[in-house]
Amino acid sequence: MARMPASTLRGYLLHGHLPTTGCLFHPRALQASTTKRQPALTTGHCSLSSPRRLLQTLAANPSTTPETPVHVPLRKQLKDEAKLLKASGKKKKKNASNQTVPGWELTVGIEIHAQLNTSRKLFSPAATSFNDDPNTHVAFFDLATPGSQPIFQKETLIPALRAALALNCDIQPTSRFDRKHYFHWDQPSGYQITQYYEPFAKDGHVYLQPRDGIAAEDEGGIKIGIKQVQMEQDTAKTLAQPDKVHWIDFNRVGAPLIEIITHPDIHHPATAAAFVRKVQTMLNATDACVLGMESGGLRADVNVSVRRTDDPSAPLGQRTEIKNLSSFKAVEDAVIAERDRQIAVLEAGGEIAGETRGWSIGATETRRLRGKEGEVDYRYMPDPDLAPVVIGDDLVSHLRETMGQLPDAEVDELIKTFELSPKDALSLVAIDGGMRVEYFWNLVDALKQRLQSRVNRDDSRDIACFQLAANWTLHELGRLTADRAEADDQELGFTEDGQCRRVPVEHLADIIIHLHSGEVTAKIAKELLWVVFRGTIPGDYGSVQDLIEKEGLWFEELSEAEYEALADEVVSGQGHIVRQFVDYKKYPEGKLMFLVGQMVRLGSEERINPQNAARVLRRLLEDKYVPGLKQ
Repeated sequence: MARMPASTLRGYLLHGHLPTTGCLFHPRALQASTTKRQPALTTGHCSLSSPRRLLQTLAANPSTTPETPVHVPLRKQLKDEAKLLKASGKKKKKNASNQTVPGWELTVGIEIHAQLNTSRKLFSPAATSFNDDPNTHVAFFDLATPGSQPIFQKETLIPALRAALALNCDIQPTSRFDRKHYFHWDQPSGYQITQYYEPFAKDGHVYLQPRDGIAAEDEGGIKIGIKQVQMEQDTAKTLAQPDKVHWIDFNRVGAPLIEIITHPDIHHPATAAAFVRKVQTMLNATDACVLGMESGGLRADVNVSVRRTDDPSAPLGQRTEIKNLSSFKAVEDAVIAERDRQIAVLEAGGEIAGETRGWSIGATETRRLRGKEGEVDYRYMPDPDLAPVVIGDDLVSHLRETMGQLPDAEVDELIKTFELSPKDALSLVAIDGGMRVEYFWNLVDALKQRLQSRVNRDDSRDIACFQLAANWTLHELGRLTADRAEADDQELGFTEDGQCRRVPVEHLADIIIHLHSGEVTAKIAKELLWVVFRGTIPGDYGSVQDLIEKEGLWFEELSEAEYEALADEVVSGQGHIVRQFVDYKKYPEGKLMFLVGQMVRLGSEERINPQNAARVLRRLLEDKYVPGLKQ
């Protein structure tokens, strides 16, 4: 039997499309019937009573293709777009050099929706759910069942207040809920409960520094004003299916959100992305938000407008809103694309329409979704079923006193205490919701205990040990799950108290102290880390030191004479490289390291310290090899 094309079978199984040949009727009848898009298996005058009969028909006509277009993976689409762009001779401008357009001023305002870290929904006792079966955590009010009433869950206010305090907002003693009316399948009641007129927090601000990744044009930093922070309920989750079918999961409807609304203080795309990134870090640090953008717990809408710079007193241009941006890069790319689109429209003599637009990953342009609704369209009104929310000063004072250290202060401490780079300090604080930096602090405590017990301790090298610990906490731990495809469990298992299920602090401290003191090589240290990750310690071996001793992994370095003999052997026959060290304008460091690499390959790698090998080779070049060439 001839092989049936997979595309033909997919067209039938997903869309109900039948081939145009092989049936017992004229092809025009099929064409007329498919125009009506009947979903049944009976089409026109041809009735295929079973999938088996259809498969026989398809097999008899292997050249038949469905009417639906073949799906092209996103990665292939991006590659094809890049090839076309390269063939056209055009080159995409890098974002770092695409922050401004001469003659135009960009203005951006941002609305961030973050899901609060609570166990219940905002107005019902149903549990908040992420990965549970669809529609298993739904109360009567969530579905707008007639007769059901909203009951404000007071515990949802605590993480909201922590977030607002971290954003330097003024907490309002009294706030009220409003109804925002619109109809969509993900909002069963026909309105969303929010705080439009009287939010619980106002007049905050966030400082962005150069280390936060702002645009270079913002120089020393920028202050972004927070207009208000309001509580509101989330909508249901829509799951798109083939043939324009949508499934609705009501587990998410009614989940508690805060909406953070900024003033239009942002004028560069990179600064917009930096603001969203910093807000996410602050929400994680205060335990206010459940998940970040990468997991769908935080979404950003950006409002973009442009105006000419020749008249500073002119009003801001007509703004458009780009909805549901789900990554920091998407924020920057979408702002750039919408800015360029608006400028092109205005320079062509057109007008900017107030509308809501969308953005897709890998896109180069925003796309129109719908006309922009205004306050009148939403028909805001006070919710008659909910009483005002009264927040006492004692609660606010208690939360402020127990807030803990915010990200900026912790980054400053890491830079000052351990001389880390701003990039590494920021990464430590930001990743894993703050649990990675807690792990680092525990690791520092463990290393201090081990350093104090050392007999020949050099206090001046303690900082280098802690810097090594920061590097391994950031990079080597990350490689355990990124580079090892055979790992059966890709999670490191960090906890809020700074522990790690797969790599306990005590074991990593043992590895780092031996590496720092030169007792094991970097290669052996990395293999030890992998052994710990796989659970071999404390399984087959009692400790890291026990493993090193039983397997003979201690580093026994070559003597000075052995290094010199190895260097002589490597340099022999490499005269063309050695000559480059004569009368050089800039020391050929790369060539030196090439020769060091040859020493490592030729000798016993387990006994060579590359730094000492480079030191010996440099001395021999100056005292022995190069002078001989000059004679």
